[in-house]
Amino acid sequence: MIAAFSVAPSGNGRADGSVHDAVAQAVKVVRASGLPHRTSSMFTEIEGEWDEVFDVIKRATEAVQPYGSRVSLVIKADIRPGYTGELDGKLERLEQAISED
Repeated sequence: MIAAFSVAPSGNGRADGSVHDAVAQAVKVVRASGLPHRTSSMFTEIEGEWDEVFDVIKRATEAVQPYGSRVSLVIKADIRPGYTGELDGKLERLEQAISED
């Protein structure tokens, strides 16, 4: 499965509203997991088996908790049993389709 998630604290009291320090802690958890992943400006995508992916998301959420009075978590999952390497594979097929037009 591939899961795209975004986790951020609220009620952190920062005047500029920035959450980069908290998000950095979440991304460290993802990177330490050893699972294939990609982080963009809005989401982190992670690929693996259901239990390991959701364990990482849970630990990333817990890493953000000290930075605010509450945490917002958004998850979108692509569950496709029997497939691996789709984090890159889906993009490769997309680029191929674009170049064929």
